[in-house]
Amino acid sequence: MKKSHPIRRVLLASAATVSGIVLLLSLKPATDSTSASAQGAAAQGAAAAQESPQGGAAAAGTSTVTGAVAQTQYGVVQVRLTVANGKITKAEAIQAPKGGTSDQKTALSVPKLNQEVVATQSADITSVTGATYTSGGYKQSLQSAIDKMKAAGANTASPSQSSAAGSGQAAQAKTVTGDVVTTEYGPVQVRITVAGGKITKADAVQAPSGGTSDQKTALSIPKLNQEAVAAGNANIDSVSGASYTSGGYKKSLQSALDKAGG
Repeated sequence: MKKSHPIRRVLLASAATVSGIVLLLSLKPATDSTSASAQGAAAQGAAAAQESPQGGAAAAGTSTVTGAVAQTQYGVVQVRLTVANGKITKAEAIQAPKGGTSDQKTALSVPKLNQEVVATQSADITSVTGATYTSGGYKQSLQSAIDKMKAAGANTASPSQSSAAGSGQAAQAKTVTGDVVTTEYGPVQVRITVAGGKITKADAVQAPSGGTSDQKTALSIPKLNQEAVAAGNANIDSVSGASYTSGGYKKSLQSALDKAGG
């Protein structure tokens, strides 16, 4: 039998060794930077997907605005609003008259007022019958809360826009004085400030004085002023014990409203 040449055996053995090394290298798991980068990107994508709903909720988040405290004959009223995307989503009275009959009137009026605020999105709401003072105080505090809400939204407006808005508001407000009405105890004359078609302030520039009239005027005029603002018209209740002053006040108030075009 013919023997293999020694050099040939060496070459065959070397070739086998090289083939084995190449095969082992091809079976080694890949750990390159591209694979690690892909895994990192996938993890970041998953985290972003989890955070996205939270980011959306923050963009459409809600805020609360609390109005100024309004003093009424039966106690204080203060309104707080919850606002989302520039709209009132909730209204509540965090302070309201209480004790005695006030508990019943508050329970009757405040839920209705809260509901109407959300429905109208303004302070132009109807006073609740039997709770005139609470309704008036509620509307005053509500208006201040709305003013704060609008001011917060206007902070991003340009100076020219803010100036134009201020000019428009100033142009809308006007003061009108009613006719002098003579009563048995002296003349009564009412002056009102009107803005946006609403009475924002009422006061008596003339009222009966001297003797018992001083006491009756001090008792009745503040109530009549407050009720005129709350009602927005001359259909207000006379103050007990001051019928003549009340009657003169309402007549002068009506003439002021006529002059104002309301």
